[in-house]
Amino acid sequence: MRLAICAAAVGVCAALGAVLFAQAQTQGQGAGPVATMMLVEPPTPLLPATLGKLKRVAEGDAGDGLGLVDAADAPVMTEDGLRRFARSEYAAANALPQGTVAVYKFFDASGAVAAYDYFRRPGMRPEKVGDDAVSNGDELLMRSGANVVVGHFRIDHEAMIALTRELIGGLPKVGGAAGNAPLLPGLVTGKWIEEESVRYALGPRGYTEMGGVLPAGTVGFDKSAEVVTARTKDGGVLTLLLYPTPQIAGDHERAIEALRRQQSTALTGTVKIRREGPLLLLTTGAWPVDEAQKMVDGIHLRSEVTWNKPVPLDFATEVHKTFSLLENIAIFCAISALAMLVLGLFLGYGRALVRVMQGKPAANEPEFLRIDLSGAVGKRLRDPED
Repeated sequence: MRLAICAAAVGVCAALGAVLFAQAQTQGQGAGPVATMMLVEPPTPLLPATLGKLKRVAEGDAGDGLGLVDAADAPVMTEDGLRRFARSEYAAANALPQGTVAVYKFFDASGAVAAYDYFRRPGMRPEKVGDDAVSNGDELLMRSGANVVVGHFRIDHEAMIALTRELIGGLPKVGGAAGNAPLLPGLVTGKWIEEESVRYALGPRGYTEMGGVLPAGTVGFDKSAEVVTARTKDGGVLTLLLYPTPQIAGDHERAIEALRRQQSTALTGTVKIRREGPLLLLTTGAWPVDEAQKMVDGIHLRSEVTWNKPVPLDFATEVHKTFSLLENIAIFCAISALAMLVLGLFLGYGRALVRVMQGKPAANEPEFLRIDLSGAVGKRLRDPED
């Protein structure tokens, strides 16, 4: 009876499965591919609809992308990692335009610094807005994080600064390492350097446009080189080159030395070269010999400050540090073994002495050395002396 019921149940399940399979096949043959829809959130506009009492003339961003960047600037912006671009005019209600604002959004702050130095012209005065800012008449150049703003306003100076501060609040923000300013420009110091002459470049076109003295092919931008060029009032040039590894820096140091031996016109005047790890320093042009040597010797990637002891000598290499570590480990192991030996002798002889003082043999302890495996319960082992 039970067997018959089970067979009937199996038959019903098989028939139901066949029906469902046929229905699925019919729906699959009659219907097309299932359409999927994805919602993509548009990026935040680079330019706000209003700035103070001024209204943006164009609807939406006036072009995100490299296509609308000026043709003369496009190669440099590409080298610096431009990601978005927007430009538009702003005007008061029923009035002529009061200004034009362009925003360049880069991949990281390093690209923004390079583009900022490219747009910066001699004679512009510093402004206290954003991370870096300069102005000249109705023109304002400002960097905030990974963004560079170029504005031309036909309003008074204070209103221009106020509108720029308002614009900073709506600019895209970047976090982590992408938001950190590059290290290289901050290494250039000294009374001989003109502060506004410092220029940071990430590519051959920008380096050449900003007055680099070395041939662009010698610098090594294809190896992710970073370059800073600075000038003195007398015509001297200081060049700092930073590479990913010391090996790459060494290769380019030898290339520059070969260029020097060829008496190239790029390396004239007082030529001093020094390498420190991945950093390469070079002076050319009208430098006093002593000052050029002090300049290249005085710039370091890392600084050590001491209060009451002299700076350690610079011969502690990795091999020396490894040898010192292994030596300390061997000494520690030897001292530990000696300490354990002394402690064992002390405890052993001390225990024997205590037993002798109690009138017992020093090493004969049947209650510890003998185990009763006879199976007797409650049997007590006594000391032979008891």
